[in-house]
Amino acid sequence: MKKEHLQKTLLQLGLSENEAAVYLAALALGPSSILSLSRSSGVKRTTVYSVLLTLQKKGLIIREVRSWKTLYAAERPEKLETIIDARKQDLTRALPDLSALYNLHGEDGSIRFYDGIEAVKSVYEALLKDVRAHEDYLIVSDMAQWLALDQEFFLDFVARRAKLPINIRMLTLPTEVGKKYKIKERQYNNIVRFLPESTKLTTNLVIIPKRVVIHQLVEPVFAMTIENPSIIRLHREQFEIMWNALPETDKV
Repeated sequence: MKKEHLQKTLLQLGLSENEAAVYLAALALGPSSILSLSRSSGVKRTTVYSVLLTLQKKGLIIREVRSWKTLYAAERPEKLETIIDARKQDLTRALPDLSALYNLHGEDGSIRFYDGIEAVKSVYEALLKDVRAHEDYLIVSDMAQWLALDQEFFLDFVARRAKLPINIRMLTLPTEVGKKYKIKERQYNNIVRFLPESTKLTTNLVIIPKRVVIHQLVEPVFAMTIENPSIIRLHREQFEIMWNALPETDKV
């Protein structure tokens, strides 16, 4: 299982299946002949030749000559970081062109749908990137339901959000989870007011100046983002009406 996990990691870094298998064999064996690497990796001997060449070009394999024998050894695993760095540099160079394509048709009035919890997570990640310093980040939510979807991810999200210099205000239910966020307002960098106990929510609403996010908390889980100035303004005004109608209290 461990070997399968390591091979999967190498594949995600961009190595082919044969490259990953030969590199792992070289790590385990130390300086070895092509025949030994073929037997250990399960890759045909004739194929190992070409695989070693590509791994050498990537800086992951070195060739040694010992007693007139040619052996191949894996470089230290830290060398893999150079692959990641190279990919980051490629992405950095490509980002301006990608952004130009993304913005080509404009975004006024756009409505986008994201199905499934993994897609929904990407929506929240985008919120942290797009909200600017000192801007409002407004929330209407049942925090208990929201966290229950993926507690590890959303707790980490809240911690990262709390570090941003933004103005977070939250309308939530007076559940145990909601009360926790009220008690720890300073820690979470938010101000909390409670909705009436009779309130029933099955969606999460987030409003930032750039977009509105409507996230359904029950199956099927999905999110909808709206980037229309008029609709954003409407949701913001509705939020302010609710906010001002609810009492400010320190009692929990």
